Amino acid sequence: MSQYPSSFDKDDLLKCARGELFGPGNAQLPEPPMLMMDRITEISADGGSNGKGHVVAEFDIVPDLWFFKCHFPGNPIMPGCLGLDGLWQLTGFNLGWRGMQGLGMALGVGEVKLTGMVTPARKMLTYYVDFTRVIDRKLKLGVADGRVEADGEEIYSVKGMKVGLSATGA
Repeated sequence: MSQYPSSFDKDDLLKCARGELFGPGNAQLPEPPMLMMDRITEISADGGSNGKGHVVAEFDIVPDLWFFKCHFPGNPIMPGCLGLDGLWQLTGFNLGWRGMQGLGMALGVGEVKLTGMVTPARKMLTYYVDFTRVIDRKLKLGVADGRVEADGEEIYSVKGMKVGLSATGA
């Protein structure tokens, strides 16, 4: 069981970005504007459909988000890669939450499906990460499936996301 709580607000996520939550040299989230969530509502090491851990997080969509201004002028949408990055961010966060040491890095994804868009008219994204495998030896690795819902509609799904932790971050 983790020594950390099972939910986190924006201030907690910003502490993680500054390296204050899990300690220096360990899993960090990016700072805004690359931080792709506003809160984590659930996290576990043994929940989810596979019993290997999960994360649920939310991101409030407001019309003045930075990516709407440039992607695309006259037709603003959130780049799909940012939704994928949010899923990777949460996968790495879960590893740090479990107490695993090292800096996080995205290592790949097996399959990505984008079936909808995030426009300024959307109100909230909900991220779901469901671990399929966790390795906690010299190699620290999380493998998970995930999905993103916009206002309750599934718009992205991924299979086989991989995030590792490294003592050097490289």
